[in-house]
Amino acid sequence: MTADFFQAPKADSPIMGEIRIPGSKSLTNREIFLSAIASGVSVLKKPLISRDSELMLNAIKQFGAEVEIKPDQISISPAKFESKAEIHCGLAGTVMRFVPLMATLNTQETVFMADKEANSRPLGAIFDALDQLGVGYQKSSANFPFTISAAGSVKTEEVIIDASKSSQFVSALMLVAARFEHGLIITHQGSSLPSLPHIEMTVDSLQNRGVKVEALSATSWQVHPSTIQAREMVIEPDLSNAGPFLAAVMVAGGELEILDWPESTTQVGAQYLKLLGAMGAEFEKTIKGMKIRSSGEIRGINADLSEAGELTPTIAALATLASTPSQLSGIAHLRGHETDRLKALSTEIKRIGGECEETEDGLVISPKKLTGGQWFSYHDHRMATAGAIIGLAVDIEIENIQTTAKTMPDFEKLWMETIA
Repeated sequence: MTADFFQAPKADSPIMGEIRIPGSKSLTNREIFLSAIASGVSVLKKPLISRDSELMLNAIKQFGAEVEIKPDQISISPAKFESKAEIHCGLAGTVMRFVPLMATLNTQETVFMADKEANSRPLGAIFDALDQLGVGYQKSSANFPFTISAAGSVKTEEVIIDASKSSQFVSALMLVAARFEHGLIITHQGSSLPSLPHIEMTVDSLQNRGVKVEALSATSWQVHPSTIQAREMVIEPDLSNAGPFLAAVMVAGGELEILDWPESTTQVGAQYLKLLGAMGAEFEKTIKGMKIRSSGEIRGINADLSEAGELTPTIAALATLASTPSQLSGIAHLRGHETDRLKALSTEIKRIGGECEETEDGLVISPKKLTGGQWFSYHDHRMATAGAIIGLAVDIEIENIQTTAKTMPDFEKLWMETIA
């Protein structure tokens, strides 16, 4: 084992206890964005502080927002949009897709850079939207770097884009549209629209700040010009990041309570209750949160994950350890995530002796005795956590476990404490 590999701990006994998951990445970055274009100071309590949220905070500071970070709280004064800005997107989809639309409000030039792996992530619909909005930009043949030159206001009334590769293209336009002169009608025109719950989350965040959003059809929305109200709010725990810990109980058996699980939510991670329930888990809503129980027996599943694509690595990891075959579908868009997640999962499951085949829009995973070995993360936080789940049952060395800091900086510590 080299310094680049982490020996995943095996589960020698059932898991018992409780855990508090950090705030939702998706909600944190949406609320940081909206706070930067709001009418006054917003306060976000229990937000996620990770690489993705730090990149978003740095982005809004480039536009002149004032940010004060205290333990478990961020205060944000809105941006002035009067200075040249230099934005680094890292590998964060919410930054590379949301912030270019925020740059349309800036009166000065905005330059966008990113990690080299970001050039493989779909971004074409953003440039298409900028063209339709009449906003100038300059880019090379690769996505990054690129420069946006805007006048600080937008008069366009409607944009039609193909968001088949990511719902974030729709959310990006929604989040800024209330600041446009006439608002905006946003229409998706393409073969499919993945991850609809994330669009519902965006609509909910806007409505909570006083913005009027109307669904004109299943693939078209109108955001009316509105004042975006400042808010003080508590960010929900990240239910997608709860997935590996729920999965750990399914592998090891036992009982674990996820604290502060919301009574209702737009987070896609809520679908773990249905999905893991179908694979053998039992859930109980408690006063303190959500409790999962498992005997350690895992059943395979046939699941359309088109609305819950980001849960795929966790479900695939459990399917690799299941007693019956699994088929995961509706997730062709995962080829454009932090890495090609379908290829990565298939490659790594086979590397450790498993059986996994790619289909046109998903994976077929069949039971097979695993040999263990090295598991590569591809700079993808969810690939790393998938390896940790399988590592509970078989010897696994995970390459670059530190990539989990993208959305969960304390993952290793929480994982070791949970397994102990």
